[in-house]
Amino acid sequence: MTKTTLNSLDLPGAPADTRVVVAMSGGVDSSVVAALLKDQGYDVIGMTLQLYDHGEATHRAGACCAGQDIYDARRVAEDLGIPHYVLDYESRFREAVIDAFADSYLAGETPVPCIACNQQVKFKDLLQTARDLGADALATGHYVASRPSPGEPGSGANGHRALYRARDPERDQSYFLFATTQEQIDFLRFPLGDMTKQETRALARKYGLSVSEKSDSQDICFVPTGSYAQVIERLRPGAAEPGDIVHLDGRVLGRHEGIIHFTVGQRRGIGVAIGEPLYVVDLDAEARRVVVGPREALSTRFVSLREVNWVGDGPLPAYPQHTGPLDVHAKVRSTRPPQPARLIAGEAGLEVELLDGEYGVSPGQACVLYESDTDQSRVLGGGWIDAARPADEFAAGLHDTAAIATLAAE
Repeated sequence: MTKTTLNSLDLPGAPADTRVVVAMSGGVDSSVVAALLKDQGYDVIGMTLQLYDHGEATHRAGACCAGQDIYDARRVAEDLGIPHYVLDYESRFREAVIDAFADSYLAGETPVPCIACNQQVKFKDLLQTARDLGADALATGHYVASRPSPGEPGSGANGHRALYRARDPERDQSYFLFATTQEQIDFLRFPLGDMTKQETRALARKYGLSVSEKSDSQDICFVPTGSYAQVIERLRPGAAEPGDIVHLDGRVLGRHEGIIHFTVGQRRGIGVAIGEPLYVVDLDAEARRVVVGPREALSTRFVSLREVNWVGDGPLPAYPQHTGPLDVHAKVRSTRPPQPARLIAGEAGLEVELLDGEYGVSPGQACVLYESDTDQSRVLGGGWIDAARPADEFAAGLHDTAAIATLAAE
């Protein structure tokens, strides 16, 4: 039996016969991906998404997805001699990402819109567009790796692929890609997953790219001023209603102008002082109440998940209902390394027990699961945090918002 020869993207056939759509954001990373694949002889098509009304963010340093970025992507494509298309996804982005972001904040959550963008727009609509163009793969500039799954003979039609943390832990973006489905992983390619940022910059200079020294994006693209509250007030006029700032012991300490100005774990800018450090420990959207207390009240041991995406070996139902808790590692923040955890079956669904605990966990964030805490460990999936609770009964009582409401009314 003749063994199929795979190219550098683990696809059968010569690069010249392999069409790859590159999602070009206008930054150095995706531009290097386009240049690298073009240099390797692939049939490359560049594609840029216009996601929102760029307005004041157009020329601001550190903003992403702005008008300048579209211009930069087009220029790089012209220099490389590849076709380039700009797709207007503004209405789709508004509905799936911006509106959901505003509603989540108004519900007292801390949303992560970059994950929603990957989940609902980039790896859904854009991926389908790439297929419609006859592409064999969609490549992006994310710092995450994908390889044939252990024991699989190849990739794509020949087998599944698995997602792994990037080689450069400071640049790893696997947290933002937990919702990527198995079908999407099989079609996606991440050429920068085994590179450092310095190596990427060096390639940009080698290829003479006009964006080789361009700064990385740092902000949420549709929050040009960096103020979430201003964006939400514009999207949902009048939705930010005032309410009480209440201590865990029931004391009403002051008033606030809307829970959208607060996040769980916040210390600065609360607006009240009692001679000891105070932190936001809970946001009760229904009662318009901001609950504050000491740092120890932020301790979290268990998180319940919704909309779980599992890309580990075997179907998720095999765990943990039938086999007991599954040892994993978990991240509840993109900047933290994976911590020891267990995936367990809770009363309301799947839960994750954070064995070392965590502080300031908020509903709306993501909990991403990994095989281990080692470099380039495999991504097993994850889910959106629906609720967080502490380990001991005393701390659990601190989070009893009904009891707090009773005390505050007395």
